[in-house]
Amino acid sequence: MSSSDIFIGETIGTAVLILLGGGVCAAVTLKSSKARGAGWLAITFGWGFAVMTAVYMTASLSGAHLNPAVTVGIAIKDGEWGNVPVYFAGQLLGAMIGAALVWVAYYGQFRAHLTDPELVATPHEEGMVDQKAAPGAGPVLGVFSTGPEIRNTWQNLATEIIGTVVLVLAVLTQGLNDSGKGLGVIGALITAFVVVSIGLSLGGPTGYAINPARDLGPRIVHALLPLPNKGGSDWSYAWIPVAGPLIGGAIAAGIYTIAFA
Repeated sequence: MSSSDIFIGETIGTAVLILLGGGVCAAVTLKSSKARGAGWLAITFGWGFAVMTAVYMTASLSGAHLNPAVTVGIAIKDGEWGNVPVYFAGQLLGAMIGAALVWVAYYGQFRAHLTDPELVATPHEEGMVDQKAAPGAGPVLGVFSTGPEIRNTWQNLATEIIGTVVLVLAVLTQGLNDSGKGLGVIGALITAFVVVSIGLSLGGPTGYAINPARDLGPRIVHALLPLPNKGGSDWSYAWIPVAGPLIGGAIAAGIYTIAFA
């Protein structure tokens, strides 16, 4: 795979991942959405299918890492770091593009939601960010990025590490293609269901970022978009869904090297 193929594949794939994953969060959260209030099951399966779609679409171009934690895990396993910055750049750019497309697709719903005095003044409604748990976070930040239900730094970090270890270890042990550089056909399906499982079992405390680009790129877009009454982007928490998954990816690679290699 050339550097240009990797960059293009990761940009497209991560954009699709965030468009569909962020899209299901918007669908469940925003006023005047037909799926409003559909709940956590809809979100977890929506993200799982988003992973599957994005991987099948771009695996032939870049191996469809779509996640810096996966890239780090594969780099540690193989000892090859040359293309890691290219993967990271494509993933972050793609995540930002995907988040912006969610805003376009739900433009009217964002405006209806954020100009409704009752909704903006009542942030504890189902599907919306809890201001007590995430001080400074705006009422639709959860459409773009994650936040803890209970703000406890070591627990939130540990939750993200544990979830990412499961994800990356599953990719390394079951999901790689014959060249070992990314997800194969069966691996894409396995990984999609692993993401659903992580969401159902481990997503409750933090919203399971398990992907630094998935959280950071959309958070940047939230900070930049001209959304009325959007509130803060909760930058004090933003390091946890970046550091946690990167640590988890490295731990998963270590476990794989010791136990499976």
